[in-house]
Amino acid sequence: MNQHPTEKENRLEAADLLVRYLEALGVEYVFGVPGGAIEPLFNALARSERRGGPRVVVARHETGAAFMADGYARQTGKPGVCCATTGPGATNLITGVSAAYENHTPLLVITAQTALTHFGRGAFQESSCTGVNTVGMFQYCTRYNTLVSHIDQFEHKLVAAIMATHQPEAGPAHLSIPLDLLRQPVPMSGPAYDLATLLCQPSLLDGDAVATLCQQIESAKKVVFVIGEGCCESISILLELAAMINAVVITTPHGKGLINPYHPLFRGVVGFAGHSTAREALLDPGVDMVVATGTSLGEWASNGWDSATLLNKRLVHVDSAAWNLTRSPMARLHVRGRIRSIFEQVIEYVRKCRPQDIQQPMASLQSSLASTPHHTRGESVRHFRLNEETRYNDDAVPIKPQRLMHELTRLFPPSTCFLADTGNSVAWAIHYLHPCDRRLAGKRGASAGLFRSCLEFSAMGWAIGAAVGTALGCQDSPVVCLTGDGSLLMSGQELSVAVQERLPVIFIILNDSALGMVKHGQRLAHAEPVGFKLPDIDYSAYAGAMGVEGHIIHSVQDLEDLDIDTMCMRKGPTLLDVRIDPEEVPPIGARIKVLGEAT
Repeated sequence: MNQHPTEKENRLEAADLLVRYLEALGVEYVFGVPGGAIEPLFNALARSERRGGPRVVVARHETGAAFMADGYARQTGKPGVCCATTGPGATNLITGVSAAYENHTPLLVITAQTALTHFGRGAFQESSCTGVNTVGMFQYCTRYNTLVSHIDQFEHKLVAAIMATHQPEAGPAHLSIPLDLLRQPVPMSGPAYDLATLLCQPSLLDGDAVATLCQQIESAKKVVFVIGEGCCESISILLELAAMINAVVITTPHGKGLINPYHPLFRGVVGFAGHSTAREALLDPGVDMVVATGTSLGEWASNGWDSATLLNKRLVHVDSAAWNLTRSPMARLHVRGRIRSIFEQVIEYVRKCRPQDIQQPMASLQSSLASTPHHTRGESVRHFRLNEETRYNDDAVPIKPQRLMHELTRLFPPSTCFLADTGNSVAWAIHYLHPCDRRLAGKRGASAGLFRSCLEFSAMGWAIGAAVGTALGCQDSPVVCLTGDGSLLMSGQELSVAVQERLPVIFIILNDSALGMVKHGQRLAHAEPVGFKLPDIDYSAYAGAMGVEGHIIHSVQDLEDLDIDTMCMRKGPTLLDVRIDPEEVPPIGARIKVLGEAT
């Protein structure tokens, strides 16, 4: 018979110690799905919640739990924590954990095992090395991965996992913990290790490489900065340097959202769904130096490994993660270290070399941007070019996806965080969604900007779960999830978590009754038209069945009729079923080109 909760307040189990460490990190939520083997952790979280500590948020599927942890981590800068029971609970986590691994999102992943004494005996949902080996599976999508087999290992391995999430090459760390070990008593003294000391990251950098970088920037005639997602901490200082030397600034798709799209030096996004003005900036024959910072330069960031624009001898690659530098062996210079520390030294060098040219350039640019009226969308303030500009203002019914992106940035507050899902949603958003912010840097969260997506691994449905985690970590700004009908059919059950948690997330469904990227990709590649059709579904009614307020949107006027302010303040989610023009072709040409080259 289970003990009454109050009888356990004076004893500390291993699961309680784990929760105490999360509390020391400032983590507020653990995302997961309960089960028999993980029950001790849920018990510990229940005790924690009673005293105001971390609590559980129950997802509907373990993949959704990992996506929620991902969104929470990106918003807060703290590790996202997700958990699952043994067997299928653990294997269901793998897609979300893999997405975090490829996007360098710090997750602490806790999975249960059957009791140690039951290993190898065919226990229910056994996933030890003698069953379905989940530790072996997680080996390929984590930075740290281990089975805790003895209580004396527990605290040391837990701290090692936490430390792994705080390295420059961040990502998930996985602990597999048997049921009986989670229940083991531990000393009442609490955590034995000082996380504040262990997680303090020194500003390591290569002094010789930084000195060379300073000299090359000073002697360059024309510089282009390529900003990736790793520039969160350093975006302001990078823009200050760009203003000093009058450099052009572009971002990768991953870095979109870190900079105000109406910044006078900004020329758009390079790579997947990018802008021709960004490509033109890189192809300018006057450019003799391209500084790519905080980016892995993978397929989507490098425009399909384009040697004409990026991957050539003009390139200087600056990054805190050694692995990212392996993607650019053709670069004339690699500089590894904390990005902010590197560019603080570069700015100091430039100031000494050009004291006459740095009369508060950032202040001048900020003044220029601040004078722009709120929500202005004129050509006088946008310094990059869109495809099919006429579609951006097209009043046609059904609504054009391009016009939808335009209206979303006009209707929602400047502080809104937009998350775009894999598929046409992310293509339309990268190219056409440009939130207005009077500050030069658009970054708002602890580790991400106003626009977020799940590139690289590109898991469908990521934005739905991540929007929930983002909203839990972001109480003062609206959160908008842009997703397709295909992704909603995969992960739509997680909307009910937003209902239960009373989160004012706005879910916007780009409804074209198809797997849109598949459909248009097949057409562009002249492939067989197969497997893309989806049924016509009223997602407003689907939402209503879960207690979500829903609206069907056919036109710009339908959007105008919405009370956006009320939506953003509602204690619960809203779903907009937007019937987009299904024949509009998304800007996915770069991806189709790479697929074609593979044949």
